[in-house]
Amino acid sequence: MPETLPDRLSVNPNSPHYNEEVLKQNVGIRFNGTEKTNVEEYCVSEGWIRVAAAKGFDRHGNRLLIKLNGVVEPFIKETT
Repeated sequence: MPETLPDRLSVNPNSPHYNEEVLKQNVGIRFNGTEKTNVEEYCVSEGWIRVAAAKGFDRHGNRLLIKLNGVVEPFIKETT
């Protein structure tokens, strides 16, 4: 398993940025200093996250996502 987290990661299995091995490590995201639990995708180098927009779905049945810009810090959550 990789020791460092990727620059971009998605929880959607249809995304080219999906990586099941990394997601098994219990990845957490800090966005602008606050831990977020509803992040669908992130990119550290571009400084954005995508989160679900309320209860909306597109015509293909996928969640509608909102892109938020700011400081993104992925980390591995400690299991106790």
